[in-house]
Amino acid sequence: MSDGNILTDAVGAGLAARAIEPHAGESTDGHTHESCCLNCGTALVGSHCHACGQAAHVHRTLGAFFHDLLHGVFHFEGKVWNTLPELVLRPGKLTREYIEGRRARYVSPLALLLFSVFVMFAAVENTAGEFKVQPDAKIKIEATTGKGLAEAQNELTALRAKRKQQIAKGQDTDALDDQIDSAENAVEVMERARSAIKGEKVASTGYTLLDEAIDAGQKNPKLVVYKMQSYAYKYSWALVPMSVPFLWLLFPFSRRFHLYDHTVFVTYSLSFMTLLLAMASVLEALGAQGAAAALALVPPVHMYRQLRGAYGCSRIGAFLRAGVLALMAIIALALFLVAVAAKAGAE
Repeated sequence: MSDGNILTDAVGAGLAARAIEPHAGESTDGHTHESCCLNCGTALVGSHCHACGQAAHVHRTLGAFFHDLLHGVFHFEGKVWNTLPELVLRPGKLTREYIEGRRARYVSPLALLLFSVFVMFAAVENTAGEFKVQPDAKIKIEATTGKGLAEAQNELTALRAKRKQQIAKGQDTDALDDQIDSAENAVEVMERARSAIKGEKVASTGYTLLDEAIDAGQKNPKLVVYKMQSYAYKYSWALVPMSVPFLWLLFPFSRRFHLYDHTVFVTYSLSFMTLLLAMASVLEALGAQGAAAALALVPPVHMYRQLRGAYGCSRIGAFLRAGVLALMAIIALALFLVAVAAKAGAE
């Protein structure tokens, strides 16, 4: 059953429950009204027990049960609508306020990241079309690669023959040696590409996990892609510890900012980026490719604004750090994807 069907069914069940049992419990609003906490027995002095934290009033209706289901699974609450505008428009302020303890209005960074990842994968899965190769595409690619390979091999043979002539004449071959090295590399790359297209096993890379992933991808690419999506969703949280050291390098040995500050920064930043990718997927599916492509300009700007607000950087300092941070983010993402691909191919 799809996520949309689950949500629809849950909402429908909740409405039906309220129609069937509108006045269950000890009062017409479905709440109990206690003088002592039902969990620990402490006398109540507010809306929540000051001893264990449980809400003073608990509901006992089916409608309230499904409300809790939606709240717990999808985290739809007022805090989300306080947090998202700040995340988009004032990310630095959001980061700094959470670090300094003003948190009651906001969703915690980790909870927001999990919610954002859920939204992103739901959007990508429901909007991305399946990649299909036309029947004659493989033949054309193989023929083109084969032609290029033959030309590269002929050029390499000619260069080697010319080198022998220069050696016989006692001439210097340093410049020619560089050309031969480049030609040999080109031939090797084309041979690997042709082997991959034909489904042959590519020569070992020297890394067991990557070799297994490449081999598995050649045998059953659809299964590997499915596993990669599954593992990327399951281990998306790992991007946080992978990214924090890179951010720390922007403020090395700082006494003002600590690893906790960087962790909050990274988690909120990743939340925004995942939601941005979800929006790009939806725009792409709607045919607005230009708008989707324009979103690629947003991440550096968002990083700049978050650095300015969270760390109090100058304009120049934030601009330079944002450029470095964007590069570091690409490196961290590449490492994450390699790890996911290796794990997907190994199983």
